[in-house]
Amino acid sequence: MYITKTHLKDLTYQVNGAAIEVHKALGPGLLESVYHKCLIHELHLRDIEFSSEMIVPVHYKGLDVATELRCDFLIENILVVEIKSLESILPIHEAQLLTYMKLLKSPKGLMINFNVLNIFNDGQKTYVNEYFRNLPE
Repeated sequence: MYITKTHLKDLTYQVNGAAIEVHKALGPGLLESVYHKCLIHELHLRDIEFSSEMIVPVHYKGLDVATELRCDFLIENILVVEIKSLESILPIHEAQLLTYMKLLKSPKGLMINFNVLNIFNDGQKTYVNEYFRNLPE
């Protein structure tokens, strides 16, 4: 598959739409695991290809390191999505997402926090890295 910035933008829009639909139905204040299960269902309903709870591989100088790092969602093998249900997103959460993007060689990441009144305004943030900057429009 040929990846472009436009395709990633459209994919991000679709995933945000799915998260907004889940949030609209459930509202804030539930456990992250509840939103995770509902978002899985919503992504299936929208025919969006994804992996959930996949183990993030870590390779260090020829060594495959056994880890328990789990990415909430990898959409179409190019968009990392981390979901939270927190009062606020902390720098450690952003660092986690950026590290997953690097390890998975993903050009774009999306952080979604369901514990807000309005996901569109306050609950989602996108991140890009060097892989994204090198993609064609």
